[in-house]
Amino acid sequence: MLGQVQRFRRMEGSEDLDSSLLTQPWASVCFGESTFIAKACFRETGYVLLISDLSSVWYERADTDVIGKRSKELNKRLTAHVSSFLNRLSNLMCPLLEGRESDANSFSCQQTPSKLTIHVKSELSGLPFYWDFHCPAAAVEMISRHLVRPLIRMSLALQYQLQELASLLVQKDVEIEDYRESGAALSRESAPAVRCRGRPGIHKHPAASLHGRGQAGGEGSAEAAPLRGCRDPRAHLVSAAGLIGHAGLSAGKG
Repeated sequence: MLGQVQRFRRMEGSEDLDSSLLTQPWASVCFGESTFIAKACFRETGYVLLISDLSSVWYERADTDVIGKRSKELNKRLTAHVSSFLNRLSNLMCPLLEGRESDANSFSCQQTPSKLTIHVKSELSGLPFYWDFHCPAAAVEMISRHLVRPLIRMSLALQYQLQELASLLVQKDVEIEDYRESGAALSRESAPAVRCRGRPGIHKHPAASLHGRGQAGGEGSAEAAPLRGCRDPRAHLVSAAGLIGHAGLSAGKG
């Protein structure tokens, strides 16, 4: 009976972590020469980490049992409660995701399309502290919930705003023409306005437009602005993904 209760609590904790992860924004992080986008959530029941290089996506969820076992394997000289290790990991990762790095901590990684391992070297209670995040490839549903659906929502919202602006310009063109035909003069001199007749690209599929802009923003592009200090030309896309993380929730969780 006790074992069933513990399993239920672990499942409940995992669902809480996954739900909380949806509310976290994406951030750009650098591990050595490699740049990623990542989001993470730490709770008393464990942690969840989602990370991507925009080619592959990796994911790890670790509960207290996994953390306790791994900490004993990596830190044989350290004896502490699991909560201490969780708190230390949170204090290491959260500042990193906020763009505040510390020279006292060392991060490195090994990656393949199917697995990403992040090595951490720090200190805990005056002793060396080591940790490895073992992140296998994320499931398609996870990628869809955290990347694809939010991007589609934002693209549709931007397309709607663009259409609204185009309609407003056409309306203003008609008003200006009515003023001129009635003999009214403009209040100030200005260059002749070009009549807005709508742009063919407005009605393109949002995903296609987004894909085109992504290809255009290559190395050296003005659109490839660094995010939180990382000079990654792809990081500009991350700022949009971070913004729509919350926009996607307001539209309803997928």
